[in-house]
Amino acid sequence: MEKNTVWAISLSTVVLVGFFAAQTFLFPPQVQEQNQTENQTEQNSAVVENNAGSEESSVSENYSSENFIAVSGNSSSESEDELTEEKFTITTNKVQVTFTNRGGDILSYELIEKDERGNLKNRDADTGKGVELIENLSEKNRAFSLSLGDATHPIVNDIFNTRILGDNSIGFFKKFTSKNADGTTSEFTLVKTYTFKPNDYTFKLDVTIDGDENFKGLDVGGASYTLRTAPQIGPKYNPKVDRYEYRELISFNGEKAKKTRLGTKQTKNYEREWVWTSMAGKYFEFIVYPENKNSMSNTVVYNSEIEVGDSANAQVKMTRKASDKNETTDSYYIYAGPRNESELKKYVSEDKNEWGLSGVHFNESLQTSGFLYWLEVILKFLLETIYKLVHNWGVSIIIVTIILKMALFPITKKSLEGTQKMQQFQPKMQALQEKYKGDPQKLQMETAKMYKEIGYNPMSGCLPMIFQFVILFAMYNLFNNYFEFRGASFIKGWIDDLSTGDHIGKTFEHGLPFLGWNQIRILPVIYVISQLLFGKITQNGGTASSAQNSGQMKMMMYGMPIMFFFLFYNAPAGLLLYWTVSNIFQLGQQLVINKMMKNKKPVLVKSSKNKR
Repeated sequence: MEKNTVWAISLSTVVLVGFFAAQTFLFPPQVQEQNQTENQTEQNSAVVENNAGSEESSVSENYSSENFIAVSGNSSSESEDELTEEKFTITTNKVQVTFTNRGGDILSYELIEKDERGNLKNRDADTGKGVELIENLSEKNRAFSLSLGDATHPIVNDIFNTRILGDNSIGFFKKFTSKNADGTTSEFTLVKTYTFKPNDYTFKLDVTIDGDENFKGLDVGGASYTLRTAPQIGPKYNPKVDRYEYRELISFNGEKAKKTRLGTKQTKNYEREWVWTSMAGKYFEFIVYPENKNSMSNTVVYNSEIEVGDSANAQVKMTRKASDKNETTDSYYIYAGPRNESELKKYVSEDKNEWGLSGVHFNESLQTSGFLYWLEVILKFLLETIYKLVHNWGVSIIIVTIILKMALFPITKKSLEGTQKMQQFQPKMQALQEKYKGDPQKLQMETAKMYKEIGYNPMSGCLPMIFQFVILFAMYNLFNNYFEFRGASFIKGWIDDLSTGDHIGKTFEHGLPFLGWNQIRILPVIYVISQLLFGKITQNGGTASSAQNSGQMKMMMYGMPIMFFFLFYNAPAGLLLYWTVSNIFQLGQQLVINKMMKNKKPVLVKSSKNKR
């Protein structure tokens, strides 16, 4: 949940609860810091250079020509001078990945998994194809590139030799020459091997440094190499329009996950222990889990520079410590897929994923409401159970909303009856106000005495409101991040995606004047109307009579709904659907309670005058 939205809802809750408490006792029924530090590190002089004229050789027996199959692309036997940049593709049941032999990097990572009906599970609404997870590529920045040295060094941009190791594995290798401290030179071969599983979003990247007998290890200014994620996570989005989309760095230290968001055009170093690190959006993410964490530097670099057009990057760079060994192989398990519980919880138990990973807790990267997570679990269970019956998430939301309102009806009924009861004693309250207007302490005592005599608890009106805001917090986070709502339609042509705002008509390219909204939305208007009607019926014949209290009640009745209209104009349609149905259903409850109260005899209370 965005910080501003959290503050807005929290302050609104405090204002509402505080208002009713103050009105009761004082005026008886009548008021993420973004770190913008850039990491400007002076680059070390390059100690690694391309061995341009050398002959490519095998790194190990697995990289001998006999054990490789040459497919689409350059032949493995071509000399370096004959190598040209080419592309290679691996396709599994989950993804279609396109590689380039320039640097041995990834150019495209498309999610192609289909459901039982043959429809794409992760469809891009703009292209109609599977979601492309890699964006903002350039000649100087590709996905899962390596930099020899720390994060300040440029990526390896040379053309590698390629070997296909099977249907789901590919290797890239190239020989380099390095200068030793004593002035001599040595050679090493850099190898990148990608391995995929047919039904898993996680793939394995092995990085091998294999040197000759003179090689003393790879140490470029205290670092061996730096691995990076894609420059940006897809699908593309416009942060000025979709303000509920975001990018955040997540680092998990084995016990808890630390989540941080960074503004545009910034680079920040994070110095903390981590087991895995991630760059995540609302619905998709990259998670990098090194098999040997001790080989990695604690420094993780988060970059949001603008390198392509006007789109900011969202990239993580992880540095491998310097090595003094002749040969090293580092393995990285990289999850690149949906940020949803059903996929991420597979990595808690080794029998749930094809890699046999256990206890890595990728599910800790999920966005939750913290202490209200238990409520999210209950709401999610109800939504999913009902969805299995109705096959429409919008209808499921409506039914769950009605269930919640019925469950809270006893509390709501008691509160509304208390409000109606106080209306009967408005003349009495006015008399007490007039009699003790110069003695607030005495007025409070007499008011409390009358409440006790008529059996009215002034805080009862706050309790249902507190429950509603607690549910609202959980609902907001659930609806704003629940993966199943992405692309889920309620009513075609109006609410086509419950994870975004509803819309009708055309999209305004430059946005509405002063507001910047590029869509006309109807659901926020319906919400405001329902809220105003509910407030009107609730306050009709209310207890406030003084000009001061009357002004306060008008502010609550009209000001709050209008404030929420602007605050939640672009909120997920699922959240507004819940809130609107809740208002309409509670409006009906209020009418029923009003009718019930009319049939009750008024409570008789002796006046203070008679008691004396």
